[in-house]
Amino acid sequence: MTAPNGISIILRHAHLGVLKTERIDVAVLPWGATEAHNFHLPYGTDIMESEHIAAASANAAAARGARVIVLPTMPFGVNTGQLDIPFTINMNPTTQFHVLKDVVSSLEGCGVPKLVILNSHGGNDFRQMIRELQPQTRIFLCTANWYRCLDLKEYFDQPGDHADEMETSVMLHIAPKDVLPLDQAGEGKERKLRIEAFRQGWAWTPRQWTKATADTGVGDPRKASAAKGEKYFNEVTARVGRFLHELATTAAEDMYEL
Repeated sequence: MTAPNGISIILRHAHLGVLKTERIDVAVLPWGATEAHNFHLPYGTDIMESEHIAAASANAAAARGARVIVLPTMPFGVNTGQLDIPFTINMNPTTQFHVLKDVVSSLEGCGVPKLVILNSHGGNDFRQMIRELQPQTRIFLCTANWYRCLDLKEYFDQPGDHADEMETSVMLHIAPKDVLPLDQAGEGKERKLRIEAFRQGWAWTPRQWTKATADTGVGDPRKASAAKGEKYFNEVTARVGRFLHELATTAAEDMYEL
């Protein structure tokens, strides 16, 4: 999709002839995970969500005039709390750091000025990695969690935080053939930690998923619908697209108000 002075490129579909001549303002690195999502959603849910949202957001940014390239999606995330669930694929944070460092180095050689890690998995946290990498590169680094950019309560009856009504609705919109009938889904009931500080959120420990939930879901998915997913998806990608456009058109030295 193109607009006056704008372009959206999906790298895995692109060709050298185009990339040799195009100037890029922002690269987007979608980052997902490979893990169970209740009984009705596929292991690749986070991957599919991040791919579709990155592409649609880049199109929205290009329509405003930004020049965006979407990199191939990283399929593995931090899943240390799910290793007793079959075929969970874990990538430790230290491994993520080195992968990200190599990607940044490669992009720097291409002259890309800004990189957004578009995160699709709650176990991933790139902030400390960016703190360490930023002094080592000329590329402006940032991260965004697309699933936090809107208030879920405005779109869903019973939002949770994993394989819930929101994720199920999004998947019914973008990949309905990969969603099993909702009568096969577990209820997504979460067992809370006993200690008050953890429950209040000012103390933290990673969840052990087989202790926290019987079906790997957190949030009841059974009121999900494709219509809810479409509305939410469109508004998420519009908002992320505005962010990408604003990032593309703001010089790194002008990020702060006078």
